Amino acid sequence: MPQKRASGIVLHVSSLPNPYGIGTFGGSAYEFVDFLRQSGQQYWQILPLAPTGYGNSPYQSCSALALNPFFIDLDMLRRDGLLDFDQYAYVNFGQDLDYVDFGSLYSARFEVLKLALPAGVKKYAAEFEAFRAENAGWLKDYALFMAVKQNFNMVPLSKWPDTDLRARKPDSMRAYAEQLSGETQFYEFLQFLCFKQWTELKAYANENGVKIIGDIPIYCAEDSAEVWAQRKLFLMDADGSPKAVAGVPPDLYSSTGQLWGNPLYDWAYHEKTGFEWWIRRFEHTIKLYDVVRIDHFRGFESYWEVPAGETVAVKGQWRKGPAMRFINAIRSALPDLDIIAEDLGDLDEDVRMFLRETGLPGMTLLVDAFDPDTESDFLPHNVKKNSVAYTSTHDSPTFMDFYYNEASQEARDFAHDYMRLNQSEGFNWGAVKAAWGSPAYLSMAPMQDILALGEDARMNKPSTQGGRNWQWRVRSDAFNVSVAEILHHITKTYKRYCPVEVEKEQGGE
Repeated sequence: MPQKRASGIVLHVSSLPNPYGIGTFGGSAYEFVDFLRQSGQQYWQILPLAPTGYGNSPYQSCSALALNPFFIDLDMLRRDGLLDFDQYAYVNFGQDLDYVDFGSLYSARFEVLKLALPAGVKKYAAEFEAFRAENAGWLKDYALFMAVKQNFNMVPLSKWPDTDLRARKPDSMRAYAEQLSGETQFYEFLQFLCFKQWTELKAYANENGVKIIGDIPIYCAEDSAEVWAQRKLFLMDADGSPKAVAGVPPDLYSSTGQLWGNPLYDWAYHEKTGFEWWIRRFEHTIKLYDVVRIDHFRGFESYWEVPAGETVAVKGQWRKGPAMRFINAIRSALPDLDIIAEDLGDLDEDVRMFLRETGLPGMTLLVDAFDPDTESDFLPHNVKKNSVAYTSTHDSPTFMDFYYNEASQEARDFAHDYMRLNQSEGFNWGAVKAAWGSPAYLSMAPMQDILALGEDARMNKPSTQGGRNWQWRVRSDAFNVSVAEILHHITKTYKRYCPVEVEKEQGGE
């Protein structure tokens, strides 16, 4: 990534305002791009665009490559002649403007999207067939996987009642493919719509001087098309059960560690193939994003292996990953791939050496900087130029939540003095200034910190289920001139502003 000072905002698509239950690739996304340009921002960072899985997490998806059909914009389908207004306008997708109701969405969204299938397949026949051909390497397996899950009442792969199908026996595969051909076409068409709308939105962002930072999880979910269709990639028993699963040892978030449950990669197999699957994954990814943030990047150097069947992560052990062999293979195949390495957490010297050797930018986190007893690397004056300075992330408290609820009195006093926070300006703007003023070539703030929001706006609490995880939504009046002007001024002051002259064409609706 070029080392020119810049800044941006983190806001997941699901958090965009929309009258139909969840943010989409439609009108409000275009309005947010306009807001980014008006406020002088050059980057928009999102969470994984994948379909959400267990606990509604975008990091536990049924596919490493598919996009979330919930993000298909219904008004744009109406604009394109695929839906009538009264087919979706009065459907209950969830009534809360501040939080996503995933239960209501799941119950209603797919039924509405099915109504768009006949007209859509007819209108986009040639484009749809071209999309299917271009993505044949993953789309067919994904669509059949989803059709089968639907047929089995959405039970996970490990509980599918047809063991021959779980094992992908040819006769069983053919029988289900024939029986569920209509359903597989539906799931393929949903992906076509997702990619079509997202491609148009990304083009609009790029034309307005905004680059997209996409996020990919390092692991695949056990209940995923990849685990079903490409078992050799993972450490699995003969019956398709994981031999061991991923997680992290005890940390700040949990005294028993975090048990993620994802199957671990068979790195020996990946090395034999020259990391072919990973190269294909990144080739797919760079069509979607300008920059890729890899979650849990340290797992390429060493990863926490927990024996299958354990209920907590404590009894795991560290195992070595492919480290620079992996990085060198990816760079050889894709020399222009821009990566941000998510390197937060407790790191040993081997991991630090690996990160230095990659030369990739890592991350710093302002809300973790203010331990009065240590000289944190996250304090703005210590931040390295080759890094991305965040005020907070989706997994941490917002800055205001940190300041008022989670920080000790000593840490609060330290933060107050260090950033010269004052009430009249707004403590949140003091945090933004601290990140924007750091040496980091890129500074980022979640929209929650731009808006001075607290605990209720937190996106996720690691090691917890239920509650408001992954549900927060922003109100449409947040993208206003007043906020844009303040952020624009801060961005110019700290030399992160790069004016972009474009011919404006309003996208979406």
